[in-house]
Parts: sequence; C-alpha cells; structure tokens
Amino acid sequence: MRLRIPPGRAGRLWLRRRLSTVHHGLDVLDRKLRILRREHDRLTQNLARTQAEWTSACRAADEWLLRVTRLGGQRAVRLAAGDLTTDVRVYWADAVGTSYPVRVSCTLPEPGAAAPLPVTTALVPATQAYRAALRAGLEHAIATEAARIMAAEAASTDRRIRALKDHLLPRLEKALAAVELSLDEMERADIDRARRIIGSRAQPPSG
Repeated sequence: MRLRIPPGRAGRLWLRRRLSTVHHGLDVLDRKLRILRREHDRLTQNLARTQAEWTSACRAADEWLLRVTRLGGQRAVRLAAGDLTTDVRVYWADAVGTSYPVRVSCTLPEPGAAAPLPVTTALVPATQAYRAALRAGLEHAIATEAARIMAAEAASTDRRIRALKDHLLPRLEKALAAVELSLDEMERADIDRARRIIGSRAQPPSG
C-alpha cells in the first residue's frame, strides 16, 4: 500500500499522527495478545482435564456394557437404549472480543420412560455410566472448540502485530525521516537566502 503523504509540514504532522496511532494500536494488541495467551493456557489445561475425564468415562461405560451384554445379551442393550433424544445447549463467554463456548447442558430422557428397562443387575449402573460418558464427551467437545478458537485468535493477533512492526511502522518511520530531512534542507535554504538578502541590503552603495 502506497502512503499518500501530504506535502510539506502537513506531511510531517500527518506522519507523526499516524505513527502515534500505530504505536497505540500496538500497545492495545500486545495487551490483547497477553490476555489471549493466558486464556488459551487455561483452556488448554481444561482441555487436558476433559480429555482425561472423557477417556475414563468411556472406559467405565464400555466395561458396564460388557457386563450388561453378558447378563442380558444384545436384546437387553437394545431395549435399554429406548428414547435417545437429547437436548444439548451450549453457553458462550467473551474474552477481549472473542466469543468461545464455556459450558454445556444436557437433558436426557429418564431411564425406562419409553419402555420398562430389562431386569439385570448391571443395567442401572450401565445406564448411568453411559450418561456420564455422554456428558463428559460434550464437555470435552466444547473445551476442544474453545481452545481452538482462542489459539486461532491469538495467532491472528500475533500476525497483525508482526505486520505492523515489520512493515507499516518501518515505512512510516522511513517516510518521516525523509520528510524531516527535506524540511530541514528547505529551512536551511530559506535561512541562507534570507541572510544573503539581508547582507546585500546592509552593504553601502558603491561610488
């Protein structure tokens, strides 16, 4: 992008204002990046926690499924499944203008609401284990998405900072230095001309 700098002293003032704006923008972006990185660290820790909880819950559910299958067979599993309709709601929060999921609620049908549960000693704890696994999976899903969103926003902010520092800021500084040099040369030339005029007027007339 070509800089459209006004001529003369107006150009110097324009460049100084632009540089001030860029420096202020960099300060704001630096603060934003620090907040995003802290939040991403926290979300990454939460991601690891939910991953572990989901893995543990799935393992427990698989163990209970095996027990139900041994006691009641596949038919018991099919009958226990019943109504699988689930109401899931995701709640969002905001950090320095970035929205990300923070909490999820899950409403499941009551066991046996659609049909009586087959009678096996393992069925009730198996149902509870699978409900726990579902909730843990949802928690891990929103933790994954939150960490992804925060990482992407931090990376985008970092790119904006580097673009300002590596490209726009040096161009403005170089342009300002050139304008300052040009104005200094013009001022020195004006002073020299003024001195010559004053000097010529001060000389006595010849003859």
